[in-house]
Amino acid sequence: MWDNRVNELLNIEYPIIQAPMAGGVTTPELVASVSNAGGLGMVGAGYMEPGQLRSQIREIKMLTSRSYGVNFFIPADFRISKLDFDLAFNRLQSVRDELNIKEEVLVLPDPKEDQVKFAELLDVIIEEKVPVCSFTFGIPSEEVISKLKRKGVILVGTATSVNEAVMNENAGMDIVVGQGSEAGGHRGSFSENGGDHLIGLMSLIPQITDRVSIPVIAAGGIMNGKGFIAALCLGAKGVQMGTAFLTCKESGAHKVYKEAVLQATDSDTVLTRAFSGKWARGIKNQFIIELEESMVPIPDYPIQNKLTSKIRKAAATENDSRFMSLWSGQSPGLAKDQTVKDLIRNIVSEAEEIRASIGGTGIAPGSI
Repeated sequence: MWDNRVNELLNIEYPIIQAPMAGGVTTPELVASVSNAGGLGMVGAGYMEPGQLRSQIREIKMLTSRSYGVNFFIPADFRISKLDFDLAFNRLQSVRDELNIKEEVLVLPDPKEDQVKFAELLDVIIEEKVPVCSFTFGIPSEEVISKLKRKGVILVGTATSVNEAVMNENAGMDIVVGQGSEAGGHRGSFSENGGDHLIGLMSLIPQITDRVSIPVIAAGGIMNGKGFIAALCLGAKGVQMGTAFLTCKESGAHKVYKEAVLQATDSDTVLTRAFSGKWARGIKNQFIIELEESMVPIPDYPIQNKLTSKIRKAAATENDSRFMSLWSGQSPGLAKDQTVKDLIRNIVSEAEEIRASIGGTGIAPGSI
């Protein structure tokens, strides 16, 4: 009953995608467990080196024979003056002192290095024959898209507005993820300021599906079968879920992070640039409050992300949630400590019950 174009393209049983959360959350165990349970497990490779990605892919292949995917951040050009960099660095000195972080050498990031690494990561995708590749923060070049398509890779884009969805279709993406403002972690915006347009999922998905012909995946605050069915009714062909998988037992999220999400309420998340310089939704903590109260401008990504890297790592080592990036969508109250298998089974079971209760007539044609 769940067959549709997304299942066909991604070669999966259920149109349920585990969001590609970067930073160590998407362990091989998590990715493989999602795929083995009938969904699509995704590696969040945003911060990985080529060797790390290759190693993780090979481990996933040992854990599952089913389809899986890898997500990348599109590299962006950036500039910052030495003065602004120093101001942002010095603003964080009190936090480094509290966490006993040794003085760092100030090194400005080089955008050319990101471009080189991106090309190397794409080579890993081709060499390891990864079946699905998704992109956030932009659209890859025509050359990259053609190269991956020639190798049979299914391409998935990310959009936070109708315009971005149309751009993804025009560029040749096979599928587009419509990311509502409810979504946890970084917003996939790239054509406008991500803090200026905050379109909720219920508004975004019907507008996107009315404008593009490629399948649309709904993402943002979806945690259970109710959200799954609702997304399909809006015209989506499937869902992408992050926070729901983040608290699963197979997730690589820090125990303090998981507990923070499990204890959070619907009003505890905020959009912030404090940790990375890009708008992202997470649980409000001391670090966010201090940065927001500061008069020092926050540098754009990836500069702020680099400046806070050691702080986040040190805080995690000390189990100190005050200075950790606790990304979460707007529905943490629905998060559970469970296995991936149980999560997907419960989603499908609840969705089937809802569908049966409405006589199967309330779902958009062709959705399931």
